Amino acid sequence: MTTATLRPRDRRISPVFLGILAVTAVTGWATWTGFAAQPGVAVFLFVTAAWIVSLCLHEYAHARTALHSGDISVGAKGYLTLNPMKYTHALLSIVLPVLFVIMGGIGLPGGAVFIERGRIRGRWRHSLISAAGPLTNVLFAVVCTAPFWLGALDGVPADFRFALAFLALLQVTAAILNFLPVPGLDGYGVIEPWLSYGVRRQVEPFAPFGLLFVFALLWLPAVNGAFFGVVDSLLNALGIHEFDTYCGYDLFRFWQETNGLCSVSR
Repeated sequence: MTTATLRPRDRRISPVFLGILAVTAVTGWATWTGFAAQPGVAVFLFVTAAWIVSLCLHEYAHARTALHSGDISVGAKGYLTLNPMKYTHALLSIVLPVLFVIMGGIGLPGGAVFIERGRIRGRWRHSLISAAGPLTNVLFAVVCTAPFWLGALDGVPADFRFALAFLALLQVTAAILNFLPVPGLDGYGVIEPWLSYGVRRQVEPFAPFGLLFVFALLWLPAVNGAFFGVVDSLLNALGIHEFDTYCGYDLFRFWQETNGLCSVSR
């Protein structure tokens, strides 16, 4: 019943998103065929565009789940159009995540759809709204890793394989970080409805700094090593070796000198 109140334009896919999707398709083709004169440029554009697509789908999942849980305001806010320009904080949802990918190969969890929680009844619904975003990253990771764990890599060009492996790493890191029970992240949003009112009031002031706290910890070598150890273990279990993700990141940073080892393996 909630979707019936939406205007058609509230659900129409944005040309902005379709444009990003087109960039993903074209640069993916260029990476696969080796059409680009500089393969690193094609890989950079392909991974970046695909990463932005996943960020849009992440926020869409939050909004769509909220819609079916009772918050019909998400339609008027443009959250169902997949247009990243409609997010409450486009800087946090798109620009910063892309910058962090460039700087360190980490899938920074975005977060900028404002859900009117007062319209939603039931703790399970609140938890599901928060979980919907990172679950989208999990699904995206499954799609990216499928050729590896299905053993369907015959005929897949090395550059495309490397790009896909690096994109999978971004999705896994984003899912793990999002599911951390830290205020301000989706993982905390999952458990928040089940906490007492007093605990929620005490934790609330720290929510804006939760993500900064997590990334400050990741700068510590011991924490960073443990985090990526978990990520590498998950990817290895899915058939992606560290060499693939390393070469994917190496190609992605096309402005740096390409590692000769990755070039020989193509």
